[in-house]
Amino acid sequence: MNTSLSSSSQKPINEFDVHRIRDEFPILSLNIKGKPLVFLDNAASSQMPQIVMDRWLCYQRSEHANIHRAVHYLSETATAHYEAARTTVQRFINARQSCEIIFTSGTTESINLVAQSWGRQFLKPDDEIILTTLEHHSNIVPWQMVAQACGAKIRVVPMFDNGELDLEAYAKLFNSHTKIACFTHVSNALGTLNPVAQMVATAREHGVVSLVDGAQAVPHLSVDVQALDCDFYVFSGHKLCGPTGIGVLYAKASLLESMPPYKGGGDMILSVSFEKTTYAPIPAKFEAGTPPIAAAITMAAAIDYLSGIGLDRIQAYETRLLQYATEQMKALPGVSIIGTAAQKAAVLSFKLDGVHPHDVGSLLNDDGVAIRTGHHCAQPVMQRLKIAATSRASFAFYNTFAEVDVLIKSIERVKLIFG
Repeated sequence: MNTSLSSSSQKPINEFDVHRIRDEFPILSLNIKGKPLVFLDNAASSQMPQIVMDRWLCYQRSEHANIHRAVHYLSETATAHYEAARTTVQRFINARQSCEIIFTSGTTESINLVAQSWGRQFLKPDDEIILTTLEHHSNIVPWQMVAQACGAKIRVVPMFDNGELDLEAYAKLFNSHTKIACFTHVSNALGTLNPVAQMVATAREHGVVSLVDGAQAVPHLSVDVQALDCDFYVFSGHKLCGPTGIGVLYAKASLLESMPPYKGGGDMILSVSFEKTTYAPIPAKFEAGTPPIAAAITMAAAIDYLSGIGLDRIQAYETRLLQYATEQMKALPGVSIIGTAAQKAAVLSFKLDGVHPHDVGSLLNDDGVAIRTGHHCAQPVMQRLKIAATSRASFAFYNTFAEVDVLIKSIERVKLIFG
């Protein structure tokens, strides 16, 4: 094994002190089966630093109340912090207005909201929806459901063997029937970083609405929705050091105003009678009932935490980490890297000859190494590559080069066990 970039020789990048950062994450000090935890399942869900946990507890201890409904101190305090969280998200992705930020339960609900609200309003029989081979199931199934309901059709952008999309084929899919193009910013299964600015521009040239699934992008790189000029952008809190149960739908205000509500209930209305209901202006129109108040406030704290470190610095460090892991993995006989796009985020999917990925994951767990195994909710990717599943190591800014060494050593042990 090449150890030229092992932890002992690794220097922080621009004062990026990963060991200080790790001290801020209590869970990283756990031992699993007597071995230090090596958490490499960040694409599924990242870990939470103490300062973000503290924000959650602060809300529960001294700020908790329902919002937009009362004039007492706690309600006014909770309301102010909830709406401040919306402004934090607006700044984070550089949305034009805070009303363009809708809080949801996660990326999946955000996509379903667009599919059910925008899709059912504007899709007609024989209209076409463009998806890509790289999509997570959450950016496939909602569109299949609305296509079936509206009589629309789905067109799929093909993928090359290395995990990159065929952009020439993508451009050729557009026609007078195309109404929306939906694509991931970063593939959760392969790590492919798609040229979303170019893809949005292509859609814009044809007068087609675009939706970008940013769940795997926002934790790792700076996102500017105005620069992208996308119509919709979606992501989750739990992948960026925040809590589960909270997500974001960004949409241009003009689109949101043209869309009917996704759900009905309290706080999304102006007036209700048995004869007629009138709806509140955006964003309230799309946040029926008691929203995820604590989760939104805590996600804003996570965003502040990441912003304090700097997304550009995070991306630079994770890129070096991925490069090192890729070099080490390539040196292992009998190991194949799945997804070799020129531009990737910190995801490394692989297959070990003669060993099922689930066995790989189980044996790595014995060494304290947490990876993901399976089809990663991206079965079309697996079908395209003619494989059933992969093992996936996904990195975050709190992972170290020494942990990559542990991963490689553990894979070598699996190889020995299976002969």
